[in-house]
Amino acid sequence: MSFLISLVSFIVALSILVAVHEWGHFWVARRCGVKVQRFSIGFGKALWRRTDKLGTEYVIAAIPLGGYVKMLDERVDEVSEEDLPHAFNRQHVLKRIAIIAAGPGVNFLFAIFALFVMYLIGLQTIKPVVGSIQPDSVFSQVNIPPNAILTQVGDRKVVDWEDVAYEFMSFIGHDEMQVKWTDEKTTFERSATINLSEWKFDPDKTSVFNSLGLIPFRPKVLNVLGSVQDGSAAQSIGFQANDKIVSLDGTSMQNWEQIVGYVSTRPNQTVEASVLRNEQVISLNGTIGSKTEEQTTKGYMGFTPTLEPWPEGVVFVHQYGVVKAMSKAMDKTWRLMTLSIEMLGKLITGDVSVKNLSGPISIAQGAGMSASLGLVYFLGFLALISVNLGIINLLPLPVLDGGHLLYYFIELFSGRPVPETVQEVGFKIGGVLLLLLMSIAIVNDIARL
Repeated sequence: MSFLISLVSFIVALSILVAVHEWGHFWVARRCGVKVQRFSIGFGKALWRRTDKLGTEYVIAAIPLGGYVKMLDERVDEVSEEDLPHAFNRQHVLKRIAIIAAGPGVNFLFAIFALFVMYLIGLQTIKPVVGSIQPDSVFSQVNIPPNAILTQVGDRKVVDWEDVAYEFMSFIGHDEMQVKWTDEKTTFERSATINLSEWKFDPDKTSVFNSLGLIPFRPKVLNVLGSVQDGSAAQSIGFQANDKIVSLDGTSMQNWEQIVGYVSTRPNQTVEASVLRNEQVISLNGTIGSKTEEQTTKGYMGFTPTLEPWPEGVVFVHQYGVVKAMSKAMDKTWRLMTLSIEMLGKLITGDVSVKNLSGPISIAQGAGMSASLGLVYFLGFLALISVNLGIINLLPLPVLDGGHLLYYFIELFSGRPVPETVQEVGFKIGGVLLLLLMSIAIVNDIARL
């Protein structure tokens, strides 16, 4: 079911973003007088098609992994004398630049729209309240007390943990980082500069917070069960939601971590549990289940705990009126754009490893996870991927929009088009580089499974 949700969510997300991107090319091409022959979402056999009065064929194809806009072009097809003024290659270079730039441009506009709707609906989020600082960590340099609220990282204000994560990542490769916070008793803002020379961050192994030694506040996990998975070992043993686990095999269970540790070291072993149910202690007997992680078999029950309630005011909702929502959406989109460019730069300089590149499998997993959380989270995911799609398409690789723009700007300033032989060589080099990056991303995706 998880795989199915991820697959469907990925196809929906990709179809929306491709349609948006290609519509940008299509709309501007029409306004520039270029004849559009086909607007296709997907590749391969057409599942649905329709032709409008201007002769444009709209297609939904069988393979939903992209799309394209086919414009009349003498370099591709033979063009009749009467249609020559409507051929793409016959347009002034500024028109060609506008048509190509429109795809990524509309991706950025779509991100603003998606975030605008998200903020109108309302997004539940959590204030960046500090839980604890790990000893001998990067953040141990600073005396930030428990329950302090982070207010700024670098020169950017932060209001939730997502903001904090983005700003932390922007400091990868830097020597130091300034943070500001207020404690739980006063609103007085304190600040400190943190030395990052010893910071090592591998996103495949840990979160950006753990890598710095900063543990976000979370309510205490209780020994009371919140849910029991159907068909699990816990259900077979007889555990029910709202059961409080008192002991396992006669050993008193003081906290949830103790329960997890006890179960994980006893795969496929029998267990006797005492639980408090409806104010009565009940004995349960059965066999602990198992699952394999990284070639290690661990005990597994299939139940989840409950948490203490969040303190008042820590959980809040990003929900605004039309004007404020638009302002927030534009600011967030701009930050996603600048952060994407920064991360690409860090990839080139080596501050970020190519092992961190993600491909379609990771995107599908993200799509499925966000979709399962609800519409507002899926809108946020669409905005993030739309921005990344726009930025990547602007890279100066000849097979991408950015490569075409590079050729057209050279033509604009030199007064002559780039020779076709040079363009062909560029397309081949760009194709190889893009294929290499895609291969690395897919290999990384498979390694993470």
